[in-house]
Amino acid sequence: MWTARVFTLYPEIFPGPLNKGLYGRALGKKTWNLEVVNIRDSAEDKHKTVDDTPFGGGSGMLLKPDILGKSIDSNIKKGEKIFYLSPRGKKFDQKLAKELSKEKTINLICGHFEGVDERILETRNIEEISIGDYILSGGETASIVLIDSILRLLPNVIGNEISKNDESFENGLLEYPQYTKPQIWEKKSVPEVLLSGDHAKIKDWRLSQSKDITRRRRPDLWNEHLKKEKK
Repeated sequence: MWTARVFTLYPEIFPGPLNKGLYGRALGKKTWNLEVVNIRDSAEDKHKTVDDTPFGGGSGMLLKPDILGKSIDSNIKKGEKIFYLSPRGKKFDQKLAKELSKEKTINLICGHFEGVDERILETRNIEEISIGDYILSGGETASIVLIDSILRLLPNVIGNEISKNDESFENGLLEYPQYTKPQIWEKKSVPEVLLSGDHAKIKDWRLSQSKDITRRRRPDLWNEHLKKEKK
C-alpha cells in the first residue's frame, strides 16, 4: 500500500481535499495511506518552540534542526525517501510523479517561516522539490498537489486506465479538446469528426489538436516532443 507521510506544523489541514471523491473512497478502502506527523510534538520545552532566528541576521524564522531531526528520526524507516517542499527544489512534473508512485512510502516535509536549517537537509539526505516558480506560505498546499498527482497513478484509485493515457503530459503533449451533450449549445456545435463514428479519423483529429495546442501554448513541451520524434 502506497503511503504518504506528511510532516507539518498544521496537521488539521489534512487530509482536506484528499479525503473527497475517488481519493477519499480509496483512502477508506486502504488503497493508499496518509500519515500526518505534527512536528511540534517533538519540541520539549513548555512552549513547544519549533523555530528560531537565523544566524547572520535576516527576517523571519527557521525551523530548528534538532526539533525537525527528532521528528524525522522517530517516524521514518531506513531507506525511505524524504522530500522538502521548497521553491529552490527540482521542478515536480509527471515523470517524477510516476517515479514516486512506485515508492512504498514517501515523506514530505512542509516548511514554514523562512524555511529550515540547511543542516537538516544535509544530514538526513533530503531532496528538495518545487511545484512551481512561485512562493507559498507553507508546504502544506504543495504537498497536497504532489500527493494528488501521484494518487491518480496508483492502481484501483481512478479506475479508468485508458483515460490516464490520453491526458496532458502523458505523451509529451497537452490534451485535445473534449465535448459532451448537448450537441449544439449557444449556436456552437461539436466538431463533425467526433460524430462520424470513424475511430481512426477521431484519433487523428485528437492527435492533431494536441499537437497544435501544445505548439501554441507550450513551445517548451513542443520542442521536446519534436526531439523525441526525431529519435
